[in-house]
Amino acid sequence: MVVIADASADPAWVASDLLAQAEHDPDAVPILISLDEALPARVEEELERQLGGLPTAATARSALNNGGVIVCATEADACTVCDDIAPEHLQVAVANAEAWPDRLRHYGALFIGARSAEVFGDYGMGPNHVLPTGGTARARGGLSVLDFLRVRTWTRVDSAVDPDLVADVAWFARQEGLEAHARAAEMRRQD
Repeated sequence: MVVIADASADPAWVASDLLAQAEHDPDAVPILISLDEALPARVEEELERQLGGLPTAATARSALNNGGVIVCATEADACTVCDDIAPEHLQVAVANAEAWPDRLRHYGALFIGARSAEVFGDYGMGPNHVLPTGGTARARGGLSVLDFLRVRTWTRVDSAVDPDLVADVAWFARQEGLEAHARAAEMRRQD
């Protein structure tokens, strides 16, 4: 879980969102990316206050030790850092949250705006809770109907084959040491 927050973010809300991730598992990794140098200290105070009455505090404390805070000077830096992490869950709690979705590329699920708590995605709103973990959001998104479809491709050539295509295929085949491939392509040169 990554929360990107700026000076407009409520430290209590940010802390509660980090704790909601942290209580899942002692191996969870809750991370705050802050655009405000003062926010992390205020979030830390809130974390301690909220941990006081939390039945899952031991698990949450363990997980909080896995995460941390990254302070970024610019929004562009925050996007770069977040994309490097490629979190399963990403919450953007900034004043201009609606401008961020097109700037972020690698995440499992995106929660736009401070009111869009990740826990709503867990239990009430979707879109999905089967998400890529461990940075795999760099290569894929959450489970979707597309995961249950089989892609089939086909090729059909009805007329003379472009001689440039034949030459390219033969060249590549020979680079791989596959002479029969090259010859099969060159046979199509004849119509």
